[in-house]
Amino acid sequence: MADYQVSNRKELCEERKVLRTFGTAAEAVLWTVLKAKRLDGWRWRRQFSIGGYILDFYCPKAKLCVELDGASHFTPYGLEADAARTEYLNQLGIRVLRFENRVLKESPELVIGAIKDALNEISCKNGSLDEISLL
Repeated sequence: MADYQVSNRKELCEERKVLRTFGTAAEAVLWTVLKAKRLDGWRWRRQFSIGGYILDFYCPKAKLCVELDGASHFTPYGLEADAARTEYLNQLGIRVLRFENRVLKESPELVIGAIKDALNEISCKNGSLDEISLL
């Protein structure tokens, strides 16, 4: 991958902007917790691309991705696409946390707690590359 840019590729720039501008309500709620190093001092990126994928939230230092999933993710195509995305990211050493929008709305403390737990595991070098899911 010498000359191949993996993160924030130029051809995805406009799509990233649109996703940031017209994000979901769940993304807006979680971003208020993650932005400006508000969550235990970790820096997060919103709508950050890696390869051909745009991640909802990404912490580069921890190599941790947080995805918020709506109804389209629970179709056969959506489940297959999410599995391929997770496999690709895991191959790059990126851990994926996946939450249903409804869970964030109903129990934000569970989502924030799971993210904090993952960050603690990663900072202790005990984390695995498994996908964590609260769906």
